[in-house]
Amino acid sequence: MAVEQLRNGVNRLGRIASQKAKKKYGASKLGAKGKPAPVPAKKAAPKASSRWYQTEDAPKPLTVRKKNPSCAKLRSNITPGTVLILLAGRFRGKRVVFLKQLDSGLLLISGPFKINGVNVRRVNQAYVISTSTKVDVSKVDVSKVTDATFARVAKPAAEKGEDFFKAPKKATETSAERKALQKSVDTALLAAVKKVPELSAYLNAKFTLTKNDQPHLMKF
Repeated sequence: MAVEQLRNGVNRLGRIASQKAKKKYGASKLGAKGKPAPVPAKKAAPKASSRWYQTEDAPKPLTVRKKNPSCAKLRSNITPGTVLILLAGRFRGKRVVFLKQLDSGLLLISGPFKINGVNVRRVNQAYVISTSTKVDVSKVDVSKVTDATFARVAKPAAEKGEDFFKAPKKATETSAERKALQKSVDTALLAAVKKVPELSAYLNAKFTLTKNDQPHLMKF
């Protein structure tokens, strides 16, 4: 189709008008095989933002990238009976005996309680130092100890009003089951500790560092 020109280089029709005359985009309205193309659905209008906003952030669950998060791999230098040094928590610096790894990946340890006051509890292996000292814990039965053993009991709702300040604080009491577990574990563990000379004093001594100590050169 020839383009009409008023003079050399000046078209009679503009760019849009000339495209309509050529029907350049007429076929774009038809779908496959000449059928009308489907009309796209109208998008819903965005919700108007409220004038007010929450003063506190709403809690959101953390996303886990792994579909099936597996248990943490146990370090090769930590085996049942290995004496560990705690690096964090209320018992940091204490030496404890490793018993087994739980399904959650945490380590089950004990002081024993009668030697250094560390009860049967769970710790993360990232916060312990493994030593070369070992104890025979083959006779210590912890097969029934799981992560559910350490589940916390839900506390009753706190009282409101003046009675809240008048009510005395209730001290947390250890359940009879936990006391029985501690006693059975300590009985077998103490018998194994007494077989090794000076091990009781070693477990009772707290790990400390002085000014001139170099931890990276130490052999535990």
